[in-house]
Amino acid sequence: MLVVFFLLMAAFGPWVAPHDPLKQQLDGALAEPSWSHWLGRDELGRDILSRILLGARISLGMALGASVIAAGAGVVVGLVAAYRGGVLEEVLMRLVDVILAFPGFLLAIAVVSALGPGIVNVVVAVGINTIPGFARITHSAAHAMKETEYVAAARALGNSGPRILWRHILPNCLAPIVVQFTLRMGTVVVIGSGLSFLGLGAQPPSPEWGAMLSTAREYLRTAPHLSLVPGLAILLLVLAWNLLGDGLTEALNPKLSRS
Repeated sequence: MLVVFFLLMAAFGPWVAPHDPLKQQLDGALAEPSWSHWLGRDELGRDILSRILLGARISLGMALGASVIAAGAGVVVGLVAAYRGGVLEEVLMRLVDVILAFPGFLLAIAVVSALGPGIVNVVVAVGINTIPGFARITHSAAHAMKETEYVAAARALGNSGPRILWRHILPNCLAPIVVQFTLRMGTVVVIGSGLSFLGLGAQPPSPEWGAMLSTAREYLRTAPHLSLVPGLAILLLVLAWNLLGDGLTEALNPKLSRS
């Protein structure tokens, strides 16, 4: 329900926002929550609720984009490495290990610093940082699948390698991949927001939640609602994806389902 709530917020937030999220009204700067502005106003007098609604699309879009890039590249690497084996497997998996050896957040900072600040570059950086998790899980699952009798039968019938991979092995590896996708979404949200907090992601006046937190830290004593609202939004979004991942783990694992 939380995930659906945030998806609906991202889809329809800009249309249901009560005020223009970019309109400045300096006479109402740092105003506390009221009937006209339910979550208060920021340091430039902009409505925080409207900015949170618009920022949901940016924050969630960044996380989804990075996860899709990571899942696409990681699944291909894991499948090819497991099916082909030999030298190619060693080379691909050692490259994955090299990426995995770097601290995730520092690697993302290095990539964004090389590419330059911006939402697209954050998506690419976080996607690269997340590839190893998908590659290793897919590699492990595909290794087990390629030894099954139906894969051996498909190979004996003359099916090509790509057909066996995409028709017979990948569908049976989807359960752990889907679980990994949902669990990694929470981590990706935190990394993306952290990069924006440091000024490497979304740039002003974009209402990205991490960027809103970065600005709000200067008003922690005088206007705590500026940091409380986007902080709670990030917290609930990460919690939503983690709860969904835990639920899918139980639903897609036969042993856990029986227990």
